[in-house]
This record gives sequence, structure tokens and C-alpha cells, in this order.
Amino acid sequence: MRVLHVAAEVYPLVKTGGLADVVGALPPAMESWDVDARLLLPGLPPIVDALQQREDLCTLGPLFGAARVTLCRGRFASPPTTAYVIDAPFLYKRRGGPYQGPDGSDWPDNLQRFALLGWMAAHLASGELDPSWAPAIVHAHDWHAGLACAYLKSHPGDQTRSVFTIHNMAFQGLFPAAEFAALGLPRALMQTHGIEFHNQLSFLKAGLAYADRITTVSPTYALEIATRDFGCGMDGLIRHRATDVSGILNGVDPAVWNPQTDAVLPAHFSARSLAGKKKCKQALQHEMGLASSAEVPLFALVSRLTHQKGVDLLLEALPALLESGGVQFAILGSGDADLESALAAAAAARPAQIGLRLGYDEALAHRLIAGADAVLVPSRFEPCGLTQRTTGRTRHRLLV
Repeated sequence: MRVLHVAAEVYPLVKTGGLADVVGALPPAMESWDVDARLLLPGLPPIVDALQQREDLCTLGPLFGAARVTLCRGRFASPPTTAYVIDAPFLYKRRGGPYQGPDGSDWPDNLQRFALLGWMAAHLASGELDPSWAPAIVHAHDWHAGLACAYLKSHPGDQTRSVFTIHNMAFQGLFPAAEFAALGLPRALMQTHGIEFHNQLSFLKAGLAYADRITTVSPTYALEIATRDFGCGMDGLIRHRATDVSGILNGVDPAVWNPQTDAVLPAHFSARSLAGKKKCKQALQHEMGLASSAEVPLFALVSRLTHQKGVDLLLEALPALLESGGVQFAILGSGDADLESALAAAAAARPAQIGLRLGYDEALAHRLIAGADAVLVPSRFEPCGLTQRTTGRTRHRLLV
């Protein structure tokens, strides 16, 4: 079995959320089951720099606004995986994140950047780009890769099957309908039953409409996205394709999330020996500038700071919780400017009770999970990310 995972990020090279963890963990796990699983990724600087044993397979262009596009094949040391990387400096070599610039606004050429990702996946699947390998299954992750399913379906001779995984229905890859011509797809796809969505085009809908199978992060979320409350406007399509939709519960990589071996923790611990966990809590309180206390409950939040993740609900509850004086919070994340400002103001007013780090720090996230007495997951929907799978596994092993 040959499987190509198509995604915009991968842990530990480029990460904005749990998607990167899944993409980093799946191919090595599948290889242990004798599946030839490989990655296709955009050539963001950390990804290009990490590619070892690089071999340039072909150079194309001009394509999607780039004069030169080179498809490379190589290996990553971490994750230990064979990968194809789209080296297109005009589209990917820039400061900022994979989807947004340093100022937090979306890159204006995201349509071209991620259309190229989907286009390359389909042509790699057809056997055109690597004569020695082609996948039997293309597994596209989230809206960034959704167009791969449309490109595959639009080619009448291609027998490659496709799977589309929804990690978060709220992010839909919406662009003006007038830009459809830039995709090079048949006009028939720009219809209500295709990728058109309220007079726009949607990369997410391309995956939902044209993938052979659809998966998402839990059985519960698979049911929720078929409702108006949680379907983000796509619930009708999910219901239409109900027999093709599966919910597969997110898991974690025990080699990465293991308090007995994690190198970034100040102390190790297990269910049989919790002394190390007490040391982790004490070290976390010191690192976050909190008052040192073994008795005070310490709550951690590692999240995007958005309305969807329920951060405003935490802000509403903070005054009553803090008045008691018997609680602490350690918060790590970034997101909406107003929520960041509100949390920063709360932390400035109560520095002994609220420790805040804006941004993302993978090692600090591990220390928060290990040192906290409880982890907050106030998400309004799609709550089944890796945070609670990690903490659920830890709680079961350590506290039950």
C-alpha cells in the first residue's frame, strides 16, 4: 500500500496546531504496518532546510505565479519519513507563518500557494513527476490540501483514491469566485454541488465534495458537523455524504508525550511515582512567575486564543475564580488581538495567579501539561484535539 499525505505543516518543522502533530506521527506509524507512507509539503523555509538526501525530480514553471517550481524528494530525520517538498521560493520563502504574514493577516496569494499543493499532489499521483513511485491513496489534510481531491476527480484517467480529513470545519479556504480560472479546473466544478460556496470558492468544500472518503477527529465530531450548529454551512453536504464520513478519535505519539522520558521536563514521573510531577509543578510556577505553592490548584491552557476555543468563556469566569485567591493559571497561545489583550491585562493585574506566554513554544507546552493539576479545554466545538487526548492518556496513567 502506498499513501501520500498532503498537508501544509508537520511537527516539529512547522506547527500552528494539532494538524502538524497528526501529519508528523501518521507516516512513521503507517510504515511500522508495512505501508509506504510519504509526505507532500510546501517548501516553507524550515521544511526545505530540514530535507536530507535531497534529489530534484523536476522543475516546472511558470506555475501559479511562480517562475520556477522544483519538486524535491528526500528524508526528514524528524519525523523519520520520506517527503516530497515543493520548492517554490516566490510562493513559500518568506517571513511569517504558513498562512499569515508577520502582521497576522492572511497572505494575499494563499489561493495560488495552496492550489499548487493540491495540483502537485494530483500530478504526483498520476505518475508524471516521480517515475519510481506513485500513491494508491492521496490523504489530504484540511482545506490547504482540499483541492487535491478536485484535481484528482477532474482527471478521467486517474484511478487514485482519495481521503480528506477535516481537522477543523471552521477554516474553509474561501476565495473570490473570480479567481476560479487561476486553478485550471473544469468550469463544471464551480457549481453548488462542486466547490462554489455562497458566491465564493472553497478549498474545504473541494475536499468534501470530491474525496472518496471523509474522516474527522472523533466519532462525536463526525455527528456534530452534520448539524446546523456545528457544520459551518457545510452540514447539508456532510449529510448528503453521510455514508462516506467516518470519525476517528485523535491519538498522540507516546514517544513524544511520555512523562517518563520527555527530555524537556525538569523531572520525570509515572503513575507509580508522582514525586517528579510535584517538581514539574514547582518548576512551572517559577517559570511562569506564579507564587510557589504545592496546594494551590494550577490550571493550564494551551490553545489558539479564539472565540471557537472558548477563551472568552475563561475570561468571563476569571474574576470570580481569582477572587477566592486559591487558584492559578498558566496560559500559552496566540490568536485574536482582543483576547490576547484581555488576557495580558488580567495577567498584569494578578501576576502571582496568572502566567501568560503569547505565541507558541512546543517545549513549554509539554511543561504546562506535565506541571498543571488540570488542563482547560473550553472549546465551543471541535474539542477533540491532541491536548485532551494527551491529558486524558496522562490522567488515566497517572491519577486513576
